[in-house]
Amino acid sequence: MRPGGRLAAAIEILADIEARHRPVAEALKDWGISNRFAGSGDRAAIGNLVYDALRWRLSTAWVMGEEAPRALVLGTVARHWAGGVEGLSGMIGDDAHAPQPLSPGEADRLATADISHAPDHVRADVPEWVAAMMQRAFGAEWIAEGAAQALRPPLDMRVNQLKADRDKVVKALAQFAAVPTPHSPDGLRIAATSSDRRHPNVQVEPAFQKGWFEIQDEGSQLAARMVGTKAGEQVLDLCAGGGGKTLALAAIMANKGQILATDSDRGRLAPIFDRLKRAGTRNAQVRGAGTSLADIEGRMDAVLIDAPCSGTGTWRRRPDAKWRLSERALGERIAEQSALLDSAARFVKPGGRLVYVTCSFLPDENDERIAAFLAGTEGFRAKPAADMIAAAGLPAEFAGSAYATANGILLSPLKTGTDAFFVAVLERTA
Repeated sequence: MRPGGRLAAAIEILADIEARHRPVAEALKDWGISNRFAGSGDRAAIGNLVYDALRWRLSTAWVMGEEAPRALVLGTVARHWAGGVEGLSGMIGDDAHAPQPLSPGEADRLATADISHAPDHVRADVPEWVAAMMQRAFGAEWIAEGAAQALRPPLDMRVNQLKADRDKVVKALAQFAAVPTPHSPDGLRIAATSSDRRHPNVQVEPAFQKGWFEIQDEGSQLAARMVGTKAGEQVLDLCAGGGGKTLALAAIMANKGQILATDSDRGRLAPIFDRLKRAGTRNAQVRGAGTSLADIEGRMDAVLIDAPCSGTGTWRRRPDAKWRLSERALGERIAEQSALLDSAARFVKPGGRLVYVTCSFLPDENDERIAAFLAGTEGFRAKPAADMIAAAGLPAEFAGSAYATANGILLSPLKTGTDAFFVAVLERTA
């Protein structure tokens, strides 16, 4: 496909998403099935266009003066892909399949609009109702954090120390220019892409098939380290899902001790079995949804709650979720989180740790949930951020790369270069 045809396809897909209120991935898949002439490069470029248009939806709409799919796609390309009006016009050219060229009014807006004059939530590219919560989370840096959430993410990987070391995996992925991540001692990173480029499919590489590494954001790796697990401990991963943090904990524990992994959703838990086998994990036992956990009450050194949440911390990867989030859905998640904290506490032994993690930056899901739990539950106290950093094996200077909150630590794209994660570690004192 020529560039103009790709623009038209992205506009068509955005219109479909808007009309049918459907997830981006589903709309892209259906378009690909209906347009089999499009090659893999075309599909990747069109997908990037759609995702980028959603990343910068508010700021682009403000510049263009409207939020129609055409305005979003053409505005995104001019502002972030093609180098302005001239570059966009070159992409459209005389392609019969391209959208109509820019009108004089559209060209003028792109050339003259100054985003610094836009409302704060537009500059941050976040829903207006979320802005106040972002300000509470990030203070004076909230607009910059919102802008960072609108950028494309890198591809992060965690080296599986049960099978390989970082140097070995770097050599295996040399063609992709993977480099160590800034903070996690096990992390590798392939830089974020731009325009129509896409990340390599590293999961087809022999090193992945051998279990040498897993795809995992550096923030998730750091959250797993902050559990503070040691070889020989008994750990419960209560919301294990596909097992990302279970695998990370097993490697930290050098396959010694035991991790019980469970989840209330059988579908989310299903991938864990193949992943454990590939990684060479031997100290994890999976308990299916609905299985009784009465035998481990009061026996766990650490209980990890990787809580269901709004997912605001993953907006770089899932920009469509930014515009689907509602206050009602947030309220439902908050209720789930409080219930999980209350039910998980009984598994922690005296001196043990209850670790609460979300991929969210909203205080309502983070500090406020911990504060409510501590106010209603005797025998627990929040560990200071400095102690959490030390337990994770990170240098003390890491404190300057994250937000220390009242009850935990908040990671973010702007400060730590990761997805946004909140981590709180609660010690059972009695």
